[in-house]
Amino acid sequence: MRFDIDRLQTFYASPMGRMAQEMIAKRVSALWPSAAGLDVLGIGHAEVLLEPYRAGARRVISAAPDEQGALRWPDEGRSLAVLTEEDRLPFPDALFDRIIVFHALEEAESPNRLLREIWRVAAPEARILIIAAHRRGLWARAESTPFGHGRPYTRTQLNRLLEDAMFAPQASARALYAPPINWGIITSAGEAWEKIGRFAWSGFGGVLMVEALKRLYVEPGRSARGRRVVKVPEKQRSSARVDKKRS
Repeated sequence: MRFDIDRLQTFYASPMGRMAQEMIAKRVSALWPSAAGLDVLGIGHAEVLLEPYRAGARRVISAAPDEQGALRWPDEGRSLAVLTEEDRLPFPDALFDRIIVFHALEEAESPNRLLREIWRVAAPEARILIIAAHRRGLWARAESTPFGHGRPYTRTQLNRLLEDAMFAPQASARALYAPPINWGIITSAGEAWEKIGRFAWSGFGGVLMVEALKRLYVEPGRSARGRRVVKVPEKQRSSARVDKKRS
């Protein structure tokens, strides 16, 4: 059963959930400090990660899968949250410049279809940020949390999924080094756990983040995983059209 909005709300209202949310949000802000003038989309349960961008972005929308559910967001003013089928996003092609995917890929019925749909609504040269449970971390084994449900990933697995969906991985990061235990001595020291974890066991963060760039050109005939980016000169494309007409 999918970790639904009620359970997500309960978890993120707990001391452990608040600590996890804060550590992840700090890493996202470090990767993407600004989205001024851009169109930003969150998929899954991304509202808290979208909040810092509302003031400067041109548009901010949070989209949640029907099976997960959603609450009104923000609390005041016009709602920016929508429910949607995960492989049929209700947006036109090439709209969003930045897309954050959080608590979505792990429990998606088809991760490949979800990523291809994200590719469709991403603008040319758009950047997406996948945030998923890390297979090597402790949080992927904590079934009382949303990170312990669905498919956890390694960086290699995420990179392959992204490449198959015509995204080019650019950077990666990890977060959530504190153990998933709801004890005050742990949840009150999240920042200390992050600093120690990055130094002592950097490969075992509970959450994996991969930033990727939308690709537009691929060489026909190659498998998705082995594709090479190719740009065809305008002159060559024009000549091809003329030859086709002559034939």
